[in-house]
Amino acid sequence: MRPKQSIDPNIDWQKTIPYDQDIDMAKIAAMGRRHQPGLIVVDRSVTGEFENYRTPEQQIPEVPLNYPWETCMTMATSWSYVPGDIYKPAGTIIHYLVDIVAKGGNYLLNVGPSPLGDYDTVAYSRMKEIGAWMKVNGEAIYGSRPIAPYKEKNICFTQNKDKSVNAIYLAGKTETSLPPVIMISGIKPSKKAIIQLLGTKNSLKWKMENGEIAINIPASLQKAPPCNYAWTFKINQVE
Repeated sequence: MRPKQSIDPNIDWQKTIPYDQDIDMAKIAAMGRRHQPGLIVVDRSVTGEFENYRTPEQQIPEVPLNYPWETCMTMATSWSYVPGDIYKPAGTIIHYLVDIVAKGGNYLLNVGPSPLGDYDTVAYSRMKEIGAWMKVNGEAIYGSRPIAPYKEKNICFTQNKDKSVNAIYLAGKTETSLPPVIMISGIKPSKKAIIQLLGTKNSLKWKMENGEIAINIPASLQKAPPCNYAWTFKINQVE
């Protein structure tokens, strides 16, 4: 909520605010932190001590931001339930998730419930697909940290607590099988590094070619990848 003194008349949407919206965030935050020390709050777009992170809406920053942030985005086109709404494909949602996490952000994905309290059948289908992908690739997302170069072409990078690095290949819209060779730049493995495709047990053969990692994909994996939409190559040691 926006205190009257923080209204900027030069911003169009703030010109229409008719009254003081001050809800005493200092008091509310203090009360919350008495029960949960370390609680973060976001008095959205009201800069200062009670905007602990920022929330770009319906967009993903082009580059990592130097402050805590979270992309707020709808699964369909509206924040509320709309019968027959158009939902984003599961692959698009997964790619957005990977892109956001690689840049150090959090992904808040909105799904509006119907008047009966349930969701559109398409929303359930999307959640099922996202869940299946996360079951295979979750370790590249949960508890990960961003690492330069963050994203190069269709490959995003995250780092685990043990310093291993995940190179997440974002498949094209019609790409359902892995290519025979994956080329990755921007990350240099240690000489004895092991590279594994998440969702599989065996390590993959790789070598350096002109400063890039060339990962060979066996024919059996090319035809039957462990998941859809994006594939994670875990590099256990990097220089």
